Amino acid sequence: MSLAGLAPEVIRPTALLLNVLVASIATFQFWRAGRLSWPLFWPFALAAVPMAFAGGAAALPARVFKIAVGALLLFSAVWLLLKPRGDAATVAPSRPLAIGAGAGIGLLAGLTGTGGGIFLTPLLLLRRWARAQTAAGVTAPFVLVNSLAGLAGNLSATRELPGLALPLAAAVALGGFVGSSLGSRRLPHTAIERLLALVLVIGGGKLVLGL
Repeated sequence: MSLAGLAPEVIRPTALLLNVLVASIATFQFWRAGRLSWPLFWPFALAAVPMAFAGGAAALPARVFKIAVGALLLFSAVWLLLKPRGDAATVAPSRPLAIGAGAGIGLLAGLTGTGGGIFLTPLLLLRRWARAQTAAGVTAPFVLVNSLAGLAGNLSATRELPGLALPLAAAVALGGFVGSSLGSRRLPHTAIERLLALVLVIGGGKLVLGL
């Protein structure tokens, strides 16, 4: 949406609404598969939700918003290329540490219109706080609650939802169901991740450099 030239006040609530839809689908799937770890989830979510609400109500200048989103895209690209493979022994973080990390991620989620998943998943894996499937199972509801809070904060300040949001929401909901169905059949994710990383590098670089 940034590359299409849409304004931040349109992008943020639209992106948050789309996050809610996709994260709802993912949360249900991981819960049904028994991959949702509530003891790991709730400390991160506790402080993240109010901070996401505050971030959603705040307004960033257009240039700052584009740099922030561009940096997130580049971060995501690097993560896709360098994320660790395989499982290792894990140790759950202390509750104060998880709550503090959740607060920071929640604020970023609300400010940028993301759900915070691109921060939480790498953090869980790089710190060996969870294995890949558990990290995904925790990230899905984390994105859901943060996106709901960020959207509520944004709507409390703007009192309106962009008209573009609803048509995109229908498309994203359909894509979420189709994607989850294909993913359950074990498509080759590595090639998809490499292509996605390339797209993210192009988009993130364009936004950061103001091209």
